[in-house]
Amino acid sequence: MSSFDTIDIHRPDLARSYLALLAAQPGRPLALFAPRRVGKTWFLDHDLAPIARTEGLLPVYADLWLNKAAPLEAINHALEEALDDLAVPPGTIGRLARTQVKKIGALGASIDLGDEPRRRGLPDDPALRFDALVVRLGLEHGGRVLLLLDEAQALADQARGGDLLATLRAVLHKRQDQVEAVLTGSSQEGLARILSAVGTPMYQFAQLLTFPVLGDEFLVRLTDRFAEVHQGRAPRLEDLRRLFTRIGCKPALMRDIVKTMSAEGETDPDAGLASFMADARQVAGWQALLNTLDAFERGVLTAVAQGLPPLGRETRSRLAAVPGANPTVARVRTALEKLKRAGILTRTGNGLVLEDELLAAYLIGGGG
Repeated sequence: MSSFDTIDIHRPDLARSYLALLAAQPGRPLALFAPRRVGKTWFLDHDLAPIARTEGLLPVYADLWLNKAAPLEAINHALEEALDDLAVPPGTIGRLARTQVKKIGALGASIDLGDEPRRRGLPDDPALRFDALVVRLGLEHGGRVLLLLDEAQALADQARGGDLLATLRAVLHKRQDQVEAVLTGSSQEGLARILSAVGTPMYQFAQLLTFPVLGDEFLVRLTDRFAEVHQGRAPRLEDLRRLFTRIGCKPALMRDIVKTMSAEGETDPDAGLASFMADARQVAGWQALLNTLDAFERGVLTAVAQGLPPLGRETRSRLAAVPGANPTVARVRTALEKLKRAGILTRTGNGLVLEDELLAAYLIGGGG
């Protein structure tokens, strides 16, 4: 049954263009940047990986946030799972086919065939294990491996981040006949530290691209579904386009807002957004997040939401109104770093902004 939640946009041409870029520059990965929740992971799973399989590659997806403290182990875990899937086919027939047969009986006699040759065990050291897994997986698959490394900026967030990046570069370069890689990141600042900082192991190694957000094709599907439900009544495309841009082009969030509009029979996106933001569940979520911060940190966050320079003298004068505050530059910097580590703030080409555009609007409106 059709619903707003089943509306998805496939982009096979975009997937093929990325694979063509990889094929044209062996050993050089792609790095795709886009803010969170704009559809990068969905694209990897539902577009890039299926197209890669049709071209003979074996896609291996690794979310580096699975083990943020040790992202190389997260990559190795994904490679080992892929190796297991190849070595042990699912189902009873697959298990029987791979069961070792050591004796063959005939007319009451038996021949012991002994153990077949085995590969040496995988190294325990994570860096060496990564290299060995890439080789073994490529041999088992009989073709090239496509590593899909999601939230790759986690590689730079470690005390030994330089070593991890050096390992990644060395393996991708050394094994370029066996492996290709696509890195994605939701932190522009984090990816820049990995790929654009002079002196880092990955400096200018990957081709950095901006991952394109969804366009009108997605919004048209939403309006068509709305018209089906409401007998021809639907929001105007230009109004939905404006709202989609305002919320950061996040498809799941857009679906939720349009569902709220549909439930109320509302065709005005501004009214629908206001209703969505006033929902008690949304407010409770924002309040739960704000309750993890102290009063000074909430003041700094509100200043950023309002577009004020957080380290400016006027902003610090305002922060002085917070009870017990001592808004020195150092203390504001500490609060900003905590908010960035928590994923509440991110740095873009326009400076620091809130990851959640609606939270920013909530704070500007006096929430919190």
